[in-house]
Amino acid sequence: MKRAAAPMMNISPFARLSLPLLGGLALLALATSAMADQVFSREQDIPELRLGQRILVDDGSCPAGQIKEVSGARMTPSGILRVQKCIPRLGTRK
Repeated sequence: MKRAAAPMMNISPFARLSLPLLGGLALLALATSAMADQVFSREQDIPELRLGQRILVDDGSCPAGQIKEVSGARMTPSGILRVQKCIPRLGTRK
């Protein structure tokens, strides 16, 4: 009696590799969104800021209902230029 091959055997090598790759990309997307939720109490506590990275700073310098956003705006000869602006606070205060 001849048995049918397992369904996994009929899948192309590309399809076998694409599923773990998509899973890895999904984990990476979750990790980067978690990094965006960092809120510091002082601007001096911010670690090395990367180009395009945005960090929230709750130091009380913005009006009620807003929070300071510090972002890496552009490269300069001395490093990354930081830009600060007040943005609406989303959600409840932690």
